[in-house]
Amino acid sequence: MIELQHDTLTFSFPEVHREARCSISFERTLRIPDDDREYPLPAGLGEFPLHHVDDYAHRLPQRWNDHGGVFMPMYQAEALWISFDGSYPMAVKVSAGKVDAVTGQPFSNELHRRPQDYVVIPDQPWLDGFCVRKGLIRQFVAMPLGQGYTPEEQFTGAAEHGGLQVVVYPMKASQYERLMAERGPDPYEIDAICCSALPYSEMGLAPGGMMRQEVFSDDYGFSVWERDVRSRCFVHLLNSGQYRTVTGYAPPYEPPTAADYTGAGLPWFEYFDADLKALEGAPRLDRLDSVGARRVKAGKPPLDHRENVEPDSTQIERLRKSHLVRDGSAA
Repeated sequence: MIELQHDTLTFSFPEVHREARCSISFERTLRIPDDDREYPLPAGLGEFPLHHVDDYAHRLPQRWNDHGGVFMPMYQAEALWISFDGSYPMAVKVSAGKVDAVTGQPFSNELHRRPQDYVVIPDQPWLDGFCVRKGLIRQFVAMPLGQGYTPEEQFTGAAEHGGLQVVVYPMKASQYERLMAERGPDPYEIDAICCSALPYSEMGLAPGGMMRQEVFSDDYGFSVWERDVRSRCFVHLLNSGQYRTVTGYAPPYEPPTAADYTGAGLPWFEYFDADLKALEGAPRLDRLDSVGARRVKAGKPPLDHRENVEPDSTQIERLRKSHLVRDGSAA
């Protein structure tokens, strides 16, 4: 079962276990420079607003109605990160335009162990982009479909799907009970705190700047997941103007520039867990052009005009599982 509550998707599996639930939200953030330098994680700047597709069915493309799910607004080249919250272990697949964000393989509903095509809650508190190398991701950046930026288009030459696809699997109840008996309740519950049909040009997520983030290996073992039970949600993307036309609401304020972010003294983050092993990254994803690289090849200027940002080492918060807070909302 999937519920939308306060701009957060709550996945629950009462048929598996009364505690089998988790929450997923989509956080606005600074778009880091696409200059092949490695940056820490920028702060969250508040959740993207989410709306039921069914509530606006008459104003949205029929294909979105067929998929159901939710939609949200993004400005062109705005960046996001995905926040995972929950203490009951879950395996979560994240795809962009039906390309798996962990492996780069085509989307499927099924879990795969080799290579691992999912992240694990609560070990993975957030995912900021495509897992390209061990300890490195390329940031999720919104771009219009049809211009060749998204992995979907770079791999297939087609701009068909766009948006995000999320599939969640719970741990088997018997495995969860055994886990609790062995270690007791987790005293450090993971929590990332953050501050007529429409003529449309659909949006997708493309690889942006490089960021330091580990995508952790499944430490529980593949057999623990209840692979016959899953919930899937499509997250569709509208640009800011289309969002206003569909909903009548103003979209969130435009994302900050690097200069705005630095000037406000907002923090950067690094998360580590010495007990977990990071995945090696997907060579298939590493071969993709970033938005910046693709524009250079096309003879176009960079979207960010090469605006520099220099994270101050004194502003980098090094987070561990015991005190996860990632709040960047300015006063």
